[in-house]
Amino acid sequence: MKKPSTILEKEIVSAYQQLIRECKALSSPEEMKSIREAFEIANQKCMSSPKKAGSIAILNSLSVARIVAREIGLGGTSVIAALIADFVNEKDFTLKEISEKFGDKVTEISTGLYRISNIKTEKTSSQAENLRNLILTLASDVRVILIKLAERLHHMRSLENLPDEERISLASETRYIYSPLAHRLGLYNIMSEMEDISMKYLEPEPYSEIFGKLKASNAQRTKFIAEFIAPIEAELKKQGIKAEIKGRQKAISSIWKKMKSQKVEFEEIYDKFAIRIIIDTPQKNEKADCWKVFSIITDFYTPNTERMRDWISVPRSNGYESLHATVVVPGGNWVEVQIRSQRMDEIAEKGFAAHWKYKGIKGEKGVDEWLAKVRELLENPDMDAANLIDDFKLNLYAKEIFVFTPNGDLKKFPEGATVLDFAFEVHTAVGASCVGAKVNGKNVPIRYPMKNGDRVEIIRSKTQKPKQDWTNFVVTSKAKSKIKLALKEEKLKEAENGKEILKRRFKNWKLEFNDPNIRKLIQHYKYNDSVDMYYDIATEKLDLLEIKLILSEQEKTSEAKPVPIEEGALEKLIKNTQAESDDYLVIDNRLSNVDYHLGKCCNPILGDSIFGFVTIGSGITIHRLNCPNAGQLISKYGYRVVKARWRQTEGSKTFLASIRLTGVDDIGIVSNISDVIAKDLKVNMRSISIDSNDGMFEGTLSVFVSDTSHLDALIKKISRVKGVMSVKRIE
Repeated sequence: MKKPSTILEKEIVSAYQQLIRECKALSSPEEMKSIREAFEIANQKCMSSPKKAGSIAILNSLSVARIVAREIGLGGTSVIAALIADFVNEKDFTLKEISEKFGDKVTEISTGLYRISNIKTEKTSSQAENLRNLILTLASDVRVILIKLAERLHHMRSLENLPDEERISLASETRYIYSPLAHRLGLYNIMSEMEDISMKYLEPEPYSEIFGKLKASNAQRTKFIAEFIAPIEAELKKQGIKAEIKGRQKAISSIWKKMKSQKVEFEEIYDKFAIRIIIDTPQKNEKADCWKVFSIITDFYTPNTERMRDWISVPRSNGYESLHATVVVPGGNWVEVQIRSQRMDEIAEKGFAAHWKYKGIKGEKGVDEWLAKVRELLENPDMDAANLIDDFKLNLYAKEIFVFTPNGDLKKFPEGATVLDFAFEVHTAVGASCVGAKVNGKNVPIRYPMKNGDRVEIIRSKTQKPKQDWTNFVVTSKAKSKIKLALKEEKLKEAENGKEILKRRFKNWKLEFNDPNIRKLIQHYKYNDSVDMYYDIATEKLDLLEIKLILSEQEKTSEAKPVPIEEGALEKLIKNTQAESDDYLVIDNRLSNVDYHLGKCCNPILGDSIFGFVTIGSGITIHRLNCPNAGQLISKYGYRVVKARWRQTEGSKTFLASIRLTGVDDIGIVSNISDVIAKDLKVNMRSISIDSNDGMFEGTLSVFVSDTSHLDALIKKISRVKGVMSVKRIE
């Protein structure tokens, strides 16, 4: 390689040298030679191609390759594939050339990466199709998806260089798909970083607030950790147990999730960090030594038995092994302690990739089982692509329960799984005929949620058939997909009967049973296809005499020709209506006079960060960026998302906002709160609901405010009322 002359060239050389250092421990001399060759080829292609010239494409490739090596722990084959991924195409670097240069394995991975990167679909479910193709690559080599996760992490780290629109889209997609996928593959560090970066751009205010509070309390936290581990460290040394002890701060996104789920403030979250004890012990002694360490800890601190987690005896499906204990320290604070061996720690940090190093260890089987389930889901030809992401996410569960078959076999399920999930896991026919179960010897209904350690025996009936409402309470993707398939098959049978009924009636009415007549009916009743219409005829939801009248009436009038819609013209698919002259919203610079309304799921108000979502038949719905549905809408239907922003108007428009408040119940508390709202700030109140229990109250207010500043002032004012402990806008 020639001597670098420009700043960019020096940066490339520095990144390359770091990559080489990180690869030496994981790669053979032959692989190291191939890594150097791959870099030279990628660098050459970058400089010679008009598309790549002057760009930093090679730096991007080096960054991804370093994540692959350092943070995921993959070897030379994956590093080579990551280096050349951006340059694989029919012109620059063909798959045939890759095969000749680097062999079959690199070619197989490169093929998977090339296939994913070239998905360009304008279909309604483009993101679902993208995900299907992404996960299908697991069938050939899971390293493809690990490299894609590395690539996504690199993009997330570079978000600040992108326009707002792209940042929001990538952050939403990452939070909705890639972060749970990283978690499911055991890549906890990558998952946490993705979650934090997503939150930084999607929910900037709570992110900044928690970040600031963590920074301010850093010195106090460091002192607390040092005092906590001191006696444990001394006792471990005394008993001759080699161990590394370190404190780890919880992710900002994790703290925020707890604050929302528990409805508490930052100060009330006690486990903002975890203590990790990593012991140096032979594999055969791991379990015994981990429990020995647990015993030492409980000599100094009292454990909470309800929050005990033994992932050593029964590892998680992604191979994660660790002993988790939560203990209370003098003063009342709770501390989570994670106890594991060096091998367990490497698997916890590197996830699936570490299983190749420890091949044959229990835990790897769990990942193989999960991949098999994912493939089974994706290879179902009747899977609706629009629902694919939701069904796939069911396979990304983190919390698990363990139940037993009548023969004593252990089965794992996501938390909340029912006996019907269990039945479909055994066999599709068992699930379809399930009417209940015996759990620990007692009869229970099909909706019964299983608990850890349950012994489950399915009860069947020949007359039982799958029902539509089953999809509402099953939890696993396998059960959902099998129920949908069975219902679809049943619907097709009924539809065939309906078709025959309609044919006979047409013959009696002396009408032709042809496509034009069927299309007329479909258009009149607004069905998606003929199957739905035939099904409603068979189930007597459609009146056959009404059908005759419709066809007879349409014969008397001339048939109007359909107006073609220009492909890709989004604004022509939106219902145009005259907007008010004092409009307070601007919807996408490309569009004008559009009909819109504010989403009831998140109640956006003037000042909130927002986006528009094109609905079918009712214009555009405005959502907040931190709306509970935002991630799903942007990821699954990105093509229907349009820009939206507020603009100041002279009108006196008000918006509905909801507030949750808690405090000490006292005489006159409701009156005092009402006075602040109605008299001090002259805010119109829609409703107030207060529940009192054991001297405390919790309530919700619905008020009309002009903007976020007005709402903030109201929250601040209410929080000063005597007895009120917390006031928050309902997200």
